[in-house]
Amino acid sequence: MKYILWLLKAAIFFTLFAFALNNQQDATVHFFFGTQWRAPLVLVVLTAFSAGLMVGVLGMVPRWWKHRRAARRAHMSEKLSPTPAAPAPAAPSSPVEILPAHGI
Repeated sequence: MKYILWLLKAAIFFTLFAFALNNQQDATVHFFFGTQWRAPLVLVVLTAFSAGLMVGVLGMVPRWWKHRRAARRAHMSEKLSPTPAAPAPAAPSSPVEILPAHGI
């Protein structure tokens, strides 16, 4: 299994490496007020991917903090007031009826 993972990682690396080699021509990105940026296409794609990743992570940070705070609060309340053990569930008063399977 370890060798299969290494082969998969190597295949992904060589695929991305071939992508980078095939996209070395310059690309121009036009910003506001006539500003432009000229860079190799693979660098432009990598920058756009990284910027999208950062926007996604920054968008999730408040929710992560909220869940972390709720988990910490639940953990603290559990430590302060332990709940007594729950009683064992009662046995059903009537036997369970087993129905035949349809179409057999």
